[in-house]
Amino acid sequence: MSLRGRPTSEPKNHETRIRMSDEDIRLLEICCQKTGMTKADVIRQGIREVYEKIK
Repeated sequence: MSLRGRPTSEPKNHETRIRMSDEDIRLLEICCQKTGMTKADVIRQGIREVYEKIK
């Protein structure tokens, strides 16, 4: 069975699983509530912000 989402110019073909503390989850959920972003979008933005700092 093939799952199809909305068409995108940036397909999400990779899946990563991480372990998070209760505090990390609490902070992530606050970020989502305050911004209206999904958990995945908050994490992606965080990755890009760290990348910009280190390059």
